[in-house]
Amino acid sequence: MAAQLMSTSFSYYYHHQTNPIIAPARTFKPSPSSTCLNSLLSLQRFGVFQRTRQEKRRGYGVVVASSSSNAAAPLWDSWKPEKSSAASPSLSDIIWPSAGAFAAMAILGKMDQILAPKGVSMTIAPLGAVCAVLFATPSSPAARKYNMFMAQIGCAAIGVAAFSVFGPGWLARSAALAASIAFMILTRSNHPPAASLPILFIDGVKLHHLNFWFALFPGAAACIIICLMQEVVCFLKNNFKF
Repeated sequence: MAAQLMSTSFSYYYHHQTNPIIAPARTFKPSPSSTCLNSLLSLQRFGVFQRTRQEKRRGYGVVVASSSSNAAAPLWDSWKPEKSSAASPSLSDIIWPSAGAFAAMAILGKMDQILAPKGVSMTIAPLGAVCAVLFATPSSPAARKYNMFMAQIGCAAIGVAAFSVFGPGWLARSAALAASIAFMILTRSNHPPAASLPILFIDGVKLHHLNFWFALFPGAAACIIICLMQEVVCFLKNNFKF
C-alpha cells in the first residue's frame, strides 16, 4: 500500500514538473476611469487639431463655415445695423459731432468768401466725407492723423500726375483711382475720402491751374481746420454730456 502511494506521488510530481500548466496570459482591461480619461484626451487633441487647421485656413483667407445656415449669415448681417453691446448713443453724442461738422463747413465757407477774388475755394466735396469720418467715428483707423494727411497728400499728387500723363478722360480717372488705392495699402494709410481727390482734380477744370499745389491745397490745408474742430468736439463730448 505504501509502495503504491509513493509511486502515485512520484508520477504526479514528475508529470507536473515535466509538463507544467501554463497559465493563460492576462489581458489588460482598463478601468472605466482610465477609459474616460483616454477618451477625453483624444477628444481634446482632436479639438486642438481642428482649431489649428481652422486658424491656418483663416490665415490664408479661407472662411470655414460649420453649416449652411452659418454660411448665409454674413450675407444677411450686412443688411442689418451693427450689433453692439454698448448702450444707444446719448443726445450729446449726436449733437456735438453734428455741430462740429456745421462749424467746420461754416469756417471753410467763410474762407471761400475771402479767397473768392483769387479764384480759389477751400470747400470741396471730399471734405464732407472727412468730417463724417472724424466726427462720427473718431476712433476708427481712417480717422488717424497719419492716415488722413498721408492719403490726402499722396492721392492728390497721384491725381495730378495721372492728369499730366493721360489727360482728361476715363483712363486718367481709372489709373489714378487704382494707383491711389495701391498707395494707401502700401503706406498703410487707409482713408477712403482721399480716393475721390484724383477724380475731383481730373474733372475739375478750375483746379488744373494749381498743378501739384493741389496735393497741399485745399485738401490737406482744410484737414488742419477739421482736425482742430475734431479736438473741440471730443472735448465737448467728454465733458458736457446730456
